[in-house]
Amino acid sequence: MIKSEVINRAIEYIVEHAGENITVDEVADYCHFSKFYFSRLFKAETGESVYSFIKRVKMDQSAFRLKIEKERSITDISSDFGYSSSNYSSAFRGQYRVSPSDFRKDSYRRSVECPLFCQAGKEMETFAECDSKITIETLPDYFVIYERWIGNYADLKRDWKFFVNKYQDYIKEETLLMELTLDDPLITGEDKCLYEICISTDESCPLENTHMLPGGKYAVYHFKGYTREIYAAYQGIHNVWFPQSGFQIDKRYNFEIYRSVNCDTMYMEIDFCIPII
Repeated sequence: MIKSEVINRAIEYIVEHAGENITVDEVADYCHFSKFYFSRLFKAETGESVYSFIKRVKMDQSAFRLKIEKERSITDISSDFGYSSSNYSSAFRGQYRVSPSDFRKDSYRRSVECPLFCQAGKEMETFAECDSKITIETLPDYFVIYERWIGNYADLKRDWKFFVNKYQDYIKEETLLMELTLDDPLITGEDKCLYEICISTDESCPLENTHMLPGGKYAVYHFKGYTREIYAAYQGIHNVWFPQSGFQIDKRYNFEIYRSVNCDTMYMEIDFCIPII
């Protein structure tokens, strides 16, 4: 868990500005620390240097765009993250050991052969099947209490239990249980995924670890199923629905709203909220 609010602010800044040529100095200045001290603090909290984290976030976000924006050229996507075509190809190979074009061509196969997909026991949903579960909605802003982790989505059950016990005094009948899963583990790597566990709260909440999840236009996939099926559902959205839908994912965070959870069977009803433009 990322305990330092300074590092949490730095991570938010890096994720939100991944399309810009941000530097370690810039992030340190944003956090009001010297570059040397901030770099030590960031490495101690995350296990990565600031420079490595910035580079990885840029690569991961660009790889995700290659996966879902199949009609856009690789050159256009690379320029969104501050790379020339040749520099991008070299950096991409260094990160994923494959060229951007081969990664894009192979993304569907890699998704369905991933153990996380196979354990669902399902095939990739068709566009029509996926589309029947999606509504386009304008969502409000949500003010939330949150804690952020860099780790494995498989640990979410454990982390939720810890979180709910810690903040049980803030959970009321109207409280929404929410989650931000910011990475595709097939791209980022299972143990380096960035995620947040959140509960909605009032803006008068005195805790420091609060922020606003921005509302606006979202594609909302209404999931009904078991935990083991969540990854497969997301892959259908990203590999099938988005490339054919005509919508583009915005830079706001994806988040999930838990509508119903059976802790014994792990059957869940969840709204996957994906920002669109």
